[in-house]
Amino acid sequence: MMPSPLRIAVLASGRGSNFATLLAARDRGELSVEFVLVASDKADAGAVQLAQMAGIPTLVLDPRDYAERRDYDFALFERVAASKPDLLVLAGFMRIIDGDALKPWVGRMINIHPSLLPKYRGLHTHRRAIKAGDAEHGASVHYVTAELDGGPVIAQTVLRIKAGDNEKTLAERLLPLEHQLLLAVVTLITAGRLTLDQNSVTFDNALLHKPLRMQGGTLVR
Repeated sequence: MMPSPLRIAVLASGRGSNFATLLAARDRGELSVEFVLVASDKADAGAVQLAQMAGIPTLVLDPRDYAERRDYDFALFERVAASKPDLLVLAGFMRIIDGDALKPWVGRMINIHPSLLPKYRGLHTHRRAIKAGDAEHGASVHYVTAELDGGPVIAQTVLRIKAGDNEKTLAERLLPLEHQLLLAVVTLITAGRLTLDQNSVTFDNALLHKPLRMQGGTLVR
């Protein structure tokens, strides 16, 4: 059973729209969480500004202050650990994290990625989907492991690619679906309905053999 409220630390590099969605749900009383930290690698990240306005502790750690990526990652996660989170949410955190730094958090860290994983790991997913002539695109929430965008997928949302879509229009149409997807997954985690059992996702005490899908605003098998 997950603690209530669930203590969440958010890592983000950008504007923070996914974090803003979670924050708004908490403020409406729809999400039983406590945001214990918002951490970023960029001082001007919108997520940091949102957290500061909401009175949530923030951390900005500049990678340029560290000679090695591995040193930065361990320093970052040492500070994150000090906030004692139950769950880490990577919400647009644009860094590849050292696998050894991740190990203590496996099963307690999720990421949202703008593709239908395992398709299009890494960057420029919208451009790659259009270039490939795909009929569908989407987003995935997955547990984080040492493999880049390769952890077990929890849930996905699917979007039809329209004739004439470009990278910008596709990203704009997908973004609100990403928000909806991440909120739905975090809500299930707070209810204790989602866990990682070794390398498999468990939903309502049964192994999940394929990702949950958004349907009518709800996650279904």
